[in-house]
This record gives sequence, C-alpha cells and structure tokens, in this order.
Amino acid sequence: MTSPTTVRPAAAPAGPAERALFGRPRWFVTLFATDMWERFSFFGMLAILFLFASAPAAEGGLGLSNADASMLFGVYMAATFLASLPGGWLGDRLFGSYRATLYGAVVIAAGHVMMALPTVPTVYLGMLAIALGTGLLKPNMASLLSAFYPRGATAERDAGFAVFYTSIQGSALLAPLVVGSVGEGVNWHLGFGLAAVGMGFGIWQYLRGSASFGDTGRRPERPATVAERRRAGRVAGWAVAVVTAVFAADALAGTFRIRHALVLVAVLSLAVPVGCFRQLLRHPEISAVDRGRIRAYAWLFVASALFWGLHVQGGSLLSMFARDSTDREVLGIRLPASWFQSATPLAIVLAAPLFAWIWVRFGERISATAKFAVGMALTGGSLLLMALAAHRAEDGVKVSPLWLVATYLLMGAGEAALAPVGMSVTTAVAPAAFMSQLVGVFWLSAALGSGVGGNALKAAGGNVPGPGLFLALGGAAVAVAAGLLLVARPLTRRLGV
Repeated sequence: MTSPTTVRPAAAPAGPAERALFGRPRWFVTLFATDMWERFSFFGMLAILFLFASAPAAEGGLGLSNADASMLFGVYMAATFLASLPGGWLGDRLFGSYRATLYGAVVIAAGHVMMALPTVPTVYLGMLAIALGTGLLKPNMASLLSAFYPRGATAERDAGFAVFYTSIQGSALLAPLVVGSVGEGVNWHLGFGLAAVGMGFGIWQYLRGSASFGDTGRRPERPATVAERRRAGRVAGWAVAVVTAVFAADALAGTFRIRHALVLVAVLSLAVPVGCFRQLLRHPEISAVDRGRIRAYAWLFVASALFWGLHVQGGSLLSMFARDSTDREVLGIRLPASWFQSATPLAIVLAAPLFAWIWVRFGERISATAKFAVGMALTGGSLLLMALAAHRAEDGVKVSPLWLVATYLLMGAGEAALAPVGMSVTTAVAPAAFMSQLVGVFWLSAALGSGVGGNALKAAGGNVPGPGLFLALGGAAVAVAAGLLLVARPLTRRLGV
C-alpha cells in the first residue's frame, strides 16, 4: 500500500547548462512546447467546430440545428475527457507517461488529418480519433509534469502548474485567429488541416527534447500483470463489439441519427465517473487514509464538473451569440465569430501569473477549495454579464462586441484560477501508483460537465439563448462559489492539502 506521506522522487535541480529558456529546465520547456502545439490544434479545431456543425451543408457544414450543434460540441468535449480514464490507465499500467503522451499526440494528428478531408464520415471518425488521442495525452502529460515536483511541495506545484498553464496559452490565443480566419473565410476543412500541422510540430518538439527527461515517465508506475492486460483487452473488445452492433442495427433499420451517438456519450459522461470513484474507493491497494482523501476530493470533482459545464458554453452558446447577435463590424472589417474565443487564453496569460504569485505569497492560508471558489465566482460573473447582453439583444439589436470580449475575459480568469489548481490538487491527493488514473478522473469532471452542459440550449427549449438561460447558469456558479467558501476549512482538513 502507498502511504500518504510517501515522497515521489523529484528530478535533480537543473544546473546552468541544463536550463534552456528563461531559467526553466529543459524538461519543462519540452513539455510546455509540446503542449503548446497540442493546444494550438485543439483550440483551433474547437474555435470553428460549432460554426462548422451548424453551417448549412451547401456551405460545406454539417447542417445541424443550433441546438444539435451545441450538443455535438458538448458531447465531443465529453468524449475527449472520457477517454482520459483509459488513457490514464494505459500510462499507469502499460506504457508509462512518456510513451502514452507520445502515442496520444500521434493519434490526435491523425484525427485532424481525417477532419481535413471533405466527407462527413471522415469528420466524425476524425473527431473520435482526436478524442481518444487527447484522452491518452492529457492525463499523462500532467503526470509527467508532476513527477518533477516532490509530493509535499504543494505551493511550488501549484505555481508550477500555473506557469505551465500560462505558457501554453500563447498558441491557444493564436489558434482561433489563424484557424478561424481560414476555416470561416476560406474552407472549413483547410482550417482543420492547419490544426493537423500544429500537432505535427508538437510531436517533433517532444521527440527532440525528450532526452532531458532521464528515466522520468519511461516505465509504468504499477505495471499490469499478463492477466490484467488480457482482461483489459477483453473488456475493450466487448465494449467496441457491443457499441458497433447496436449502431449497425440502428443503421440497417434506417433509424440512425447522429444524435443517438451523442446521447450515448452524454449518458456515459454521467455513469463513468460514478463507477470510477466506486472502484477506486474499493481498491485493496489504497490505504484508509488515501480513501478518506479521495472521498473529500469528490466534492471538488462535483464543483469542477459544474465549472466545465459552464465553460463549454464559450464554444457553443457564445459562438452562436457572436455569429447572430453581435455587431462584428470593426473599422470596416467584419470579424470572424471564432476570433472572440481568443479572449479566453488572453485572460489566462494575464491572470495566471497573478494567481500563481498570490498562491505562493499566501501559501497554505488560501486552500485549494477557496481557489476553486474564486474560479467559480469569476465564471458566474461572466455569465451574469452575458444575461445583460442577451437582454439588450432580445429585440434583434446587434450588441457591441465588447460584451463578448468582457465575458470571455472573465471566463478565462476563472479558468486561470481553477483549472491549474484542479490538476495540482489531484496529483497531490493521488497515491503515487494511481497518479495518472486519478488525473484521468479529474478530467472526467470535464466530461460530466461538458456532456450535461452541451444540452443546455436544447433543455432551454430553443435554438436561441435568451437572458434567462445565462442568468440561471451564472446564478448557479455564484451559489456554488459561496458554498465552497462555507466548507473550505473542514474540506481542507480532509484533503490534507
């Protein structure tokens, strides 16, 4: 069993010859550059996904209604994060975090190439490949980064994750501008092709700099036995066979609609997290102390799920508002609707260093739970602001683009406060042998939030987001922020971080 006081060996401090950029060690620069290009491809694709899905087929889009396109966006995000669970298992038990990250990047690149092909089947296959590849890359990238920090260095780890999170936002800022300009202005599939090029650069950077990792991440923390590998293979095989059979029968009956697949993923996004927590809490290799910390962590998981359910509206509801209800004429130039999404990473670039400084300056006096509350409050404020903008646009008046810019900036500041801390507290709570798996569980909170959040517009009963919907979403976020502050002290004691 793993004791909660076990300290994971950290990499030796980098000497002058080992530091590569702005005083950062080479391993950090390699990871940041790889994730930077992965984020370019990811955010570039997301910037145009809803717009592409809701565009008429005659204009090269999928021709979905606004509500169905919003659901597709949310469920795609949910699938991306759902895949982090098997991705974390593969890193922990089979490949090690180094190889798992590399394999995930290759699958992502292949998915973007498929989406660049102008056929509907390759678009959906490409989305599936990107979801699977991202699920393999993301938990293992976080695990690899965390392995360079001692287990007890909470403040340093929080600051390191915040700096890392900030470093990759430059490409996330540029991606909607570059991919959005090409996708909206020239050809949707050419935009997806640019995302593939970005991921290709990421793979090259990773291979080029991986020698600086030493032995970190080269071997699985807890290698699976032959029996466990066979059992995992059987489970995966049966799952694929059952899903394929169900949808094949649906198609042969002539009743298949893409919405059927979306509903399946939405249901899984709710069922899988419950099953994962149940399995972890019953695992014989997890000590009673670690079990108590994981139970306490479940409360932050729920808060994180709500956060991501709200955050996913930035790529769907807010994109729709940008396209249909915003005056995009600036100095005689009509701005692409996707450009507004660049405001979110801009806010992260500006806010994350400030939050990193505050977290280090105040140390343990600001708990992880309180940091979550700050992120939730900022996100709630952004949606309450959108309620005012939607009210002004109810009569068909196109509102100033500053409403959307301010909303995205507040949403980005909320992400800068919450998301790095979420990853950090997950790695701090996790037993060492279950590191990637618990990071995968953290991303399942985003799956749950995205799967539910993608249905917000359809649940509201229409294709146009009104002020009431934004008011309800923002009010829920503010209420959760207040609740987190009320339970911060006892929850921090139970978490131990």
